[in-house]
Amino acid sequence: MPSFDVHQHLWPEAFISELSRRSERPRLRGSMLELDEGDFETDLEAHRLEARLGLLDRDGIDAAVVSLQPTLGADDVPELVDAYHAGIQEVVSASGGRIVALASGACLDGFAGASISARSLIDLDRTAPLLRELEGRKQLLFVHPGPADAPRDLPDWWPAVVDYTAEMQAAWVLWLARGAAAYPGLPLVFAILAGGGPFQLERLRSRGVDVRTTLQANVFLDTASYGHRALELCLATYGVGQLVYGSDLPVVDSRPTLRSLREFGDAVTEAICRENPMQLLG
Repeated sequence: MPSFDVHQHLWPEAFISELSRRSERPRLRGSMLELDEGDFETDLEAHRLEARLGLLDRDGIDAAVVSLQPTLGADDVPELVDAYHAGIQEVVSASGGRIVALASGACLDGFAGASISARSLIDLDRTAPLLRELEGRKQLLFVHPGPADAPRDLPDWWPAVVDYTAEMQAAWVLWLARGAAAYPGLPLVFAILAGGGPFQLERLRSRGVDVRTTLQANVFLDTASYGHRALELCLATYGVGQLVYGSDLPVVDSRPTLRSLREFGDAVTEAICRENPMQLLG
C-alpha cells in the first residue's frame, strides 16, 4: 500500500509559461509571483518533476496528489486553467505513477477529482453540479483556501494565518450543516485541518450541536503546516480515521509536519499516510 501526500502543488511548464505571459495579476515576473494579495518570491525549480520526486524520496513518501492552488486566483482565468490541465497530465504520465492530479474546479477524465476554494464550497447551490458529478464518479473533492482580501499594509503572513483559516473553518462547518446530508457519497478533504476546525468542537457543543455528527467517514482533514500539538488535539478529538497527510509543498516545508506525525508511532503514521489516503482516493 503506497504512502501519499495529498496536498502538494506542482506547476507544469505550460502553466508557468502562460503565467509569465500575463500583463495582469496573477502573473509571474521571473521568479516573482504577483498576486492581488501581494508579491512572493517563488522557487520555480521546486516545480520540476525531477525535483519533486526527489523531495518525495527525501520524505519517504511514495506519491503526491497535486492541485492548482486556488489562492493564486487563477481559477477564473480560462487560459491558465487550460494550460494547467494540459501540462499536468503530461507530468502525471511521466511520473511513473507517483503524481496524481486534481482538476481545477471541474470533473475531468484523467484526474482523481477536483480542487476548489473554500469560498466556492460555501456557495453550495452554485457548486452543486460539480458536487453531483464528482459523487457520481466517486471522485474526491479537495477544499483549499482561496485568494485573500487582506490589505497590503498587513504582514505577509496575514492571509495564511487569518484569512485562509477563517474561510476553511466556514466551509467545513457549512459542509457539516448542509453538504454532508446532501452528498453522503462524496469523499472530501479539507486542507490545513479545515483551518483548525476541530478546535471549535467544544464551542459547537456549547451552541447545542451534537458534535458526533462531525464524524463523517468520507470527510478528511489534511495536516499541512501543523505540528505535534495540533495533531495531538485532532487525534484526541477525532481519532486517527479522519486525518490524511498533506504538506502543502512547495509553499511549506514538509519536514516539520511529517516529523511531528511520525512521533505518534508507526500505527498512526500508517493510517494517516497510507490507509486513510487510499480510502479517500477510492
